[in-house]
Amino acid sequence: MILSNITVPLLGAVDTAVLGHLPSPEYLSGVAIGASVISMLLWAFGFLRMGTTGLVARAKGDRAGAAWLLRALCLAVVLGALLLVLASPLLSLITHWMNASTEARPHAHDYLQIRLLSAPLALANFALLGFFIGRQDSRAPLMILVIANLLNILLDLILILGLDMGARGAAWASVSADLCGFTMGIWLLRQRHRPALEEMQAVLNRADFWPWRNGGPWYELLRINTDLFIRTCLLLFTLTFFTAQGAAQGDTMLAANAILLQLLMMTSYALDGFAHATESLVGRAIGRGSMAQFKRTNAAAGTWALASAVLITLVLIAGENWILPLFTNIPAVLSASGEFYPWLCALPLVAVWSYQLDGVFIGAGKSRQMRDTMFIATVMVFLPCWWFTRHWGNTGVWFSLFLWFVARSTGLMVYFCNYTKNNYWR
Repeated sequence: MILSNITVPLLGAVDTAVLGHLPSPEYLSGVAIGASVISMLLWAFGFLRMGTTGLVARAKGDRAGAAWLLRALCLAVVLGALLLVLASPLLSLITHWMNASTEARPHAHDYLQIRLLSAPLALANFALLGFFIGRQDSRAPLMILVIANLLNILLDLILILGLDMGARGAAWASVSADLCGFTMGIWLLRQRHRPALEEMQAVLNRADFWPWRNGGPWYELLRINTDLFIRTCLLLFTLTFFTAQGAAQGDTMLAANAILLQLLMMTSYALDGFAHATESLVGRAIGRGSMAQFKRTNAAAGTWALASAVLITLVLIAGENWILPLFTNIPAVLSASGEFYPWLCALPLVAVWSYQLDGVFIGAGKSRQMRDTMFIATVMVFLPCWWFTRHWGNTGVWFSLFLWFVARSTGLMVYFCNYTKNNYWR
């Protein structure tokens, strides 16, 4: 799962690295804004992955797991189509709200317009990944994400550097990666989970599968996913707000923050590997009513997650002089990135608990607690902190982000200790 997750932010990181070596920072700034917005629009529906994982992990038998996947895929197609139709007319307004400069705005608009074409496929990929993780099949996500991202890298080099397509080339490369990922997901479902695929075909023929005949399972899916949707929207609002504040300070600071944010995403996804494994194992333990297995899973996963966070921090500290030049060779951007690099090095040690405990609550189906913790961290910590430190410039934005992670980790830890003490997990 760590290897799988590290490949996810490569879609943005490779775009950032290739565009960062073009002569002007305007291309990088445009794609930084576009990638931030598309992340907000698509990742807001990341509940399709998280919710599906927990439901499939707790399901008993192939038929129940297949039914949850099928419901998630139906929901993904409908939401993806609505997103494509409703968001496209608003792109100019969105890029303006993101404080894009006059030079960067057309690149951001082009990037977003093309990336939205693959919205239904991207959301369907979330559901497929959730099913595989819920069934403890970590190799399938690895295969899907590695092959899709290798295609993205190849097309980035061809379209951006070879054909000089700039932001449009980066967008078409990512769209192609989404299509490749979906195709691989369906093929792996057939190869590795044929009984579940056969059950999906059988479930479709049952009249009680559809919401107008049996609304209970659909209500449960929507209940969990609504909490996760709100939680994810708050998370992406924070990251998008972070990017917008960098944009307000000029293209150089925006580009520097974009590089550091890509590195933060890579560390986050790496640490999420243990969280994703925890989702599946905690879901199975609770589905079987085994609190002993629940406790063993959390002890082992927590230990390894902390060790990984320490290792990542050490690598970031030791590798500053060669990591940042991988993303850009523009002197001003390199200098600005180095100034705020210490914040990046400190974040894994604080953020690891928010990732790890997310996995516990997803697996247990406790989505409301995740929603409430994220609301407090965003509305009562991040935004007030930014307001009172806005005169600090970019330092205030990074300080606010640091406290946001502290609040998330602390809130989930309080919930976890209370639920464990009072045996609320059953």
